[in-house]
Amino acid sequence: MQLDANDPWSYVRGFQPVSLCDWPEKVSLVLFFGTCNLRCPTCHNWHLAVNPETLPLISRKAILAYLRSRRNWLDGVVISGGEPAGIPGLKDVCAAIKERGLPLKVDSNGLRPRILHDLLAADLVLQVAVDLKGPFAKYPELTGGRCSSRQAESAFASVFETAVEFGSRVSFRCTKVPALTREDIELARSCLPASHDLVLQDYVPRS
Repeated sequence: MQLDANDPWSYVRGFQPVSLCDWPEKVSLVLFFGTCNLRCPTCHNWHLAVNPETLPLISRKAILAYLRSRRNWLDGVVISGGEPAGIPGLKDVCAAIKERGLPLKVDSNGLRPRILHDLLAADLVLQVAVDLKGPFAKYPELTGGRCSSRQAESAFASVFETAVEFGSRVSFRCTKVPALTREDIELARSCLPASHDLVLQDYVPRS
């Protein structure tokens, strides 16, 4: 089924009923939204990012029915991708889930900072986790040529302002992909606001 720009739920192409690791200290349901503005060579969700229309659609009705039936067993919902910040109508999806009484976390690459700020400011999401892929100079290499160093630096300047404004509701993480040296990671960490730290994730090669 094709993606429909008028229906944000048509982008939901992955569904993990229970996760113990996508939101630390919470039992969460994870919704994976298709499409992405990047083409990172180390992406684990390549088909979701590039060819989401080839994956099964998870219907809005099925998702909301599952939330109703499992509401007392879940601590929250994680919206991941792909890149959910690029989905038209993401606010509507978040509002519909929040109406069911469950807090939300959004995972993002940070390159659409205004959307992340607006979700937090409207109190539609409790948490935003942003992937800082490495030092800005390496963004062209790390994103498959889809993001320049200047674009990354500009977007993250806004993200960092949002992090200062919303404190611990914004977190940052970096995956230790092969292209990153220890010096790269420390350089990326040094860019963060003093109030925030960089959580490191191990890289697991695609099978």
